[in-house]
Amino acid sequence: MATRILDRVPLERVRAEARDVHLGRALLTLLVGVFWLLGWLAGKLTLAVGFAVAAAKVGYQEARTTEAGPRRGAA
Repeated sequence: MATRILDRVPLERVRAEARDVHLGRALLTLLVGVFWLLGWLAGKLTLAVGFAVAAAKVGYQEARTTEAGPRRGAA
């Protein structure tokens, strides 16, 4: 039964597609993709750090206020 399934595999078409593959271009795309991914991660990390700093600032400002309002000298 397995040989019947394998007989249906279009080997000539697969060989033709394999000849069209350009290994250099594929490797270059992979290399550039790694650097793109590093840049994307750096951008997301920058956004996350900025968000954390802003949250800490707001939390600090909230902690320094009293029920009567902000203290003197608070911005």
